[in-house]
Amino acid sequence: MHWEDDHHLHFEEHGLADHPSDYDDASRRVVATMDLESKCLLGEGATCWTTRADDARGLPAVFLADGPHGVRKERVDALGLASAPATCFPTASSLGSAWDPDLAASVGRALGVEARAQGVDVLLGPGINIKRHPLGGRNFEYFSEDPRLSGSLGAAWVAGVQRAGCGACVKHFACNNQETCRMVTDARVDATTLHELYLSAFEAVVRDARPWCVMAAYNRLNGTACGENAWLLKDTLRRRWGFKGVVVSDWSGVRDAAAAKAAGL
Repeated sequence: MHWEDDHHLHFEEHGLADHPSDYDDASRRVVATMDLESKCLLGEGATCWTTRADDARGLPAVFLADGPHGVRKERVDALGLASAPATCFPTASSLGSAWDPDLAASVGRALGVEARAQGVDVLLGPGINIKRHPLGGRNFEYFSEDPRLSGSLGAAWVAGVQRAGCGACVKHFACNNQETCRMVTDARVDATTLHELYLSAFEAVVRDARPWCVMAAYNRLNGTACGENAWLLKDTLRRRWGFKGVVVSDWSGVRDAAAAKAAGL
């Protein structure tokens, strides 16, 4: 069975919602009871890996964890900071070489099952940025230099993870294609190149697999920080592609909280 058929059949058979937006009405009712401070607190982290809970409204904290190639749930032990034992899966570059969406979906499913077993709600992956240069520091974490292959494998991986009841967070949106000075670079990209190469894979994953989350990149895009870029987060991601999930920042990626909120973070 193809991963797309398996993905949709699973939720139809069990009457499950495969995306938080399927609970829109219930969410609106809860939000209607919240004051401004309560709403703002939901957008903050309680720890490095968890959101804030709202016990009064029955909203638990959400636990997020790296990553695309194994569940990295951090814990503090006698020796300091460490990670819980986890399976090490093939890198995205290896999966990209296989050209097999069903295999990517199987890996995603296994990762989702393991994440839920460890109490993880959202896996921070996959990374689907385009490989621009062989010396790219994160090339191992990305599928391909080809946007169609990256989009196809990324969508299958996300579907597999979410079929296990764990959310996926697609990253790094967008044009985060180098590690050198990645927090301060400004990617200047013309419209045609941007849509046909650098945004194409993200669009495919959003439309085909409905990821729970998208992570905004550190860098600027055409002069504006991605986490404060209303054209990127509102006009393109939400209005044009129909994304209804949550947009999160990369770690310490918010420069101006008010500007980020206004832009759709």
